[in-house]
Amino acid sequence: MIQNKAPGKDITTEDMKEKFPLAAKDNNNDFSTFEVNGITFGDKCIPVMAGPNMVESEQLIIETALSVKKSGAHFLRGGAFKPLSFPYRSVKYNETREDGIKWLGIAKKEANIGIITEVMEEKYIDLICDVADILQIGSRNMQNYPLITAAAKTQKPIMIKRHYGASLRDWLGAAEYALVENNKKVILCERGVSVPHTHRDSSRFLLDLQVIPAAKEITHLPIAVDPSHATFWRPWVEPMTLASIAAGADSIMLEVHPDPNNSAVDPLQPIDFKSFSDLMNKMESISEINGRHIKNV
Repeated sequence: MIQNKAPGKDITTEDMKEKFPLAAKDNNNDFSTFEVNGITFGDKCIPVMAGPNMVESEQLIIETALSVKKSGAHFLRGGAFKPLSFPYRSVKYNETREDGIKWLGIAKKEANIGIITEVMEEKYIDLICDVADILQIGSRNMQNYPLITAAAKTQKPIMIKRHYGASLRDWLGAAEYALVENNKKVILCERGVSVPHTHRDSSRFLLDLQVIPAAKEITHLPIAVDPSHATFWRPWVEPMTLASIAAGADSIMLEVHPDPNNSAVDPLQPIDFKSFSDLMNKMESISEINGRHIKNV
C-alpha cells in the first residue's frame, strides 16, 4: 500500500528543505507576523480588506473607502488594472488604469486607510507603489515568477492569490519567489478552486477552507481568504466569511460596493455597505472563539 508522502499529499520533507525552505515552518509554533501601516498580520488581529472589484470612478472609491473604514476595515481593496477573463471591454466594463490608481490615492487620504491593489505588469509597479501599501498578485499571475520577483524587490508587502488549479505545493513555490528576494512580508490568499460541482450554476469555484489548516501545518505565512470571488454569489459570502475565520484565516478580503447590482464587474458577488457593517460585527463574534479580534486594533 502506497502511503501519502510526509508531511502532506504532494509535499515532502525534501520540498520543505530544498524547494521552499523560506516558506516552510521550522516548528509548530513558527508563524510570521509583520506590520503594514501599523496593522499586524499573523497575530491576534484579523485584518479586513474591503472594496469594489474595480475602481470605477473617483466618487465611488472615495465613498466606499469612507464607509468600509467607518465599519472597521483595515485596508481598501480595488482594482485599477484588471485581468478580465476576455479581451473585450465596454464603457461600463473597463479598466480605469492610471486614473484608477490616482483615485485610490485620493481615497487613501480622504479615509486615512491603507490600499491593496493588483499589479499585472512590471512596467506599472512603480506607479502602483506610489499608492499601494500591499501589492496583490492575482490568481492568473500566481506562476508569473518574473512579476512576483519584480514586485517583491520593491519590499512592499505581497499578497499572492492561489490559482484555482494550483496545489498547496505550487502556491508555496510561488511564495518562495518573493521570499528569496528578502521580502518577508508575504500573504497567501485562498480564493477558490476549480471542481466538477459548485452547487450553483453561477459559482465558478469552490472555497477550499481545508487549505487553511493544511497550509498552517506547512508554512509560517499568514493565510487570507477571499470568499467573494470563491462563491461568486452574494448570499453565500457571509457564511463562508464566518467559516473562514472559524477555520483559522489570518485575514479576510471582501468585495463591497455601494450598489452591488450595478457593479461594473461581477455584480452577483459584492455586498453593500450595511451588509458589510453587519458582517463585521458577526466576524468579531466568531473571531473571539479563536482568541482573536477584528476591530479595536
